[in-house]
Amino acid sequence: MVGRKANAWAARDSTGHLSQYSFHLSHEVVGEVIELGSDVKKFSLGDIVGVGGIVGSCGECSLCKSNLEQYCSQRILPYNDIYKDGTPTQGGFSSNMVVHQRFAVKIPEKLAPEQAAPLLCAGVTAYSPLKQWMGSNKNVQGGIMGLGGVGHLGVKIAKAMGHHVTVISSSNKKRKEAMEDLNADVFLVSTDEDEMRKAANSLDYILDTVPVFHPLQSYLSLLKTQGKFILVGAPQQPLEIQAGVMIAGNKTVTGSFIGSMKDVQELLDFWAGKGMTTMIEVVKMSYVNKAFERMEKNDVRYRFVLDVAGSNLE
Repeated sequence: MVGRKANAWAARDSTGHLSQYSFHLSHEVVGEVIELGSDVKKFSLGDIVGVGGIVGSCGECSLCKSNLEQYCSQRILPYNDIYKDGTPTQGGFSSNMVVHQRFAVKIPEKLAPEQAAPLLCAGVTAYSPLKQWMGSNKNVQGGIMGLGGVGHLGVKIAKAMGHHVTVISSSNKKRKEAMEDLNADVFLVSTDEDEMRKAANSLDYILDTVPVFHPLQSYLSLLKTQGKFILVGAPQQPLEIQAGVMIAGNKTVTGSFIGSMKDVQELLDFWAGKGMTTMIEVVKMSYVNKAFERMEKNDVRYRFVLDVAGSNLE
């Protein structure tokens, strides 16, 4: 399936470096289907579709057959990776992209392409681990650590699921945007020992989106018995925990990697059905270098979306 791309986003890899500079680091791609292979049944010409965090997997293992293809040992990333035929994956910064129908999703008509783009990786990274609490008949108390590209979407998704949401941050700098822009219920400053002590044993889960090293022990105390601490940020340094706290409280530390294609489609439909909006800034290709500079200074609320179709690529 070939799509003409309208929107894409780029990011540095998990080490903070571009490991192969000849590749275009971009994912969260949205575009129009302009050509179909003979076996494509899932889409039609003119459909608006999205490509997220993976573009291939083995298709045969138990994970692939259980809608957990993102954990397949042969998963293929949309950039800086290699297709089965040896062709390098080169991201979304181009006029068109070829992708297997299994690794594309339909963008709902109610959802603008630029609004959909951040949901394809960042959004589903929050949605996939949180959906286990959807439809719960109890008042779910959730915590979100980090208020960046993934964290702010985590707050919006958790709120839309009906959770009571506590944003956990190391300072007061983001209190206003957490409470007023994202409608969080509580803002908790982790460096305030009194606040942390009062909040002990109050949360059913914590979604940790922080990508740099941070001690976990004080945050684990916030979890109720059988609470879950979910890692989706990827610090390069080892994280340490005290086993006693985990054992005595029957608590769990777990990880989650993006989401399945099923999860992505669910999130898009969920988002459109509730009339939600992403908080983005649309830019042209000529602004990419400046966007990277601003991103590294944390000067974006909360995602840049690149308008490839509207950019001069010559």
